[in-house]
Amino acid sequence: MVLDTVMRTLHTVVGALWVGSVVFVALAILPRAVDGALDAAPLETIADQLVYLSRGSSVVMLLTGGHLAGTGYTISSLTGSSRGHLVLAMLVLWLVFTALVEIGRSRLVDGLQEKRVRTPATEVTTLFRVASVVGLLLLVDAGLLSSGIVLY
Repeated sequence: MVLDTVMRTLHTVVGALWVGSVVFVALAILPRAVDGALDAAPLETIADQLVYLSRGSSVVMLLTGGHLAGTGYTISSLTGSSRGHLVLAMLVLWLVFTALVEIGRSRLVDGLQEKRVRTPATEVTTLFRVASVVGLLLLVDAGLLSSGIVLY
């Protein structure tokens, strides 16, 4: 019981911090880079820190989510119930979110290494905005699971 509470809390807090950091990059950092207010070196440092946070969060989410799914669900309840479908949707969203952040960071850094800022920032802004939407969907999914709501 206590372990499940710790896992659920850690899962939720890390997920919220991770999504929040991506939203911050998409809405606060990249627009400043597109405007030319940031140089390549600080933007590359931010991108590197974001990907380290993303990778660490992915590991924590895998471990805590795996524990929660393993102790709270069976294969039939994952595939045959609305709560199980929310868990599976969360897994898919998590994979998409992770991929978008990794791809976005990689494309951004490739351009920054050429000492260009505006063009690579412009090219990845949409990618990070899509990642932000996926992240917000993850939080909505988590809220639905936490509320105990049954959709059908």
